[in-house]
Formats: sequence, structure tokens, C-alpha cells
Amino acid sequence: MADEKKIIIDEDWKSQVQAEKEAAAKSPAAGETAGPPADMQMPEASLEMLVTTLVTEAMMSLGQIPHPHTGEPMYHPQQAKYLIDMIDVLREKTQGNVTPDESALMENLLHQLRMVYVQLTTAQRPGGIETP
Repeated sequence: MADEKKIIIDEDWKSQVQAEKEAAAKSPAAGETAGPPADMQMPEASLEMLVTTLVTEAMMSLGQIPHPHTGEPMYHPQQAKYLIDMIDVLREKTQGNVTPDESALMENLLHQLRMVYVQLTTAQRPGGIETP
């Protein structure tokens, strides 16, 4: 066998792979930060912030806002109904103890959420109105 091929083994690739593994273990993955998360600057705690947080969660549950981690819309009408009811409980329990602006905000947001909820849940029922 005159045409026998020689196999050359490069031992250096093993050390290179090991170095890359170690570097990958030390560096953060995509979307992560190195080390412990820095303390974020948070907005001032307020009734408006609490209500808008619940509204955002309800809109996400209705598929109107994509989930922040998956980027996909989700549809969980029972969860949305629960969140809408929670906002209504806040409205009832704080009545007479909020500013006119806070009261108007809760009334307006509740009305809008209820309209979206009814529109979407009606469209999901057999014989319901289809939405574009």
C-alpha cells in the first residue's frame, strides 16, 4: 500500500476547546449580565403604578401584549378576569380615599379592560362575533 495516508493529530485543538469552555463558563450567556444583577432604579410606589401593573398583566393574559420572555401572545381569559376583578376590588376598597385623577384612571382602565375581555371572549364562543 504505497498510497497510505498519514493521519496527523493536532493536540493543540484539545487545549483550545478546553480554553473556550472555560471562557464560556465565565462569561454571561446571551441576555444575562455578568455577576449579580445591579439594583435597578424603580419608579415611585403609587396606586397608579399598582393599577397599571395589573392592567398590563391583564392585557398580556388577553393576548394584547406579547409575553416579555417568549415574545409570543398568550390567551388566558380566566387569569385576565381575575386581574380585572382585582382592579375592581382595589377601586371599591379605596373609594373615597383616592384623588379624582386616580379614581378616573381606575374607572377608565376597568371600562377598557372589560370591553376588550367581552370582545375577545365573545369571539371565542361558538356563534360568537368574529373579530379581525
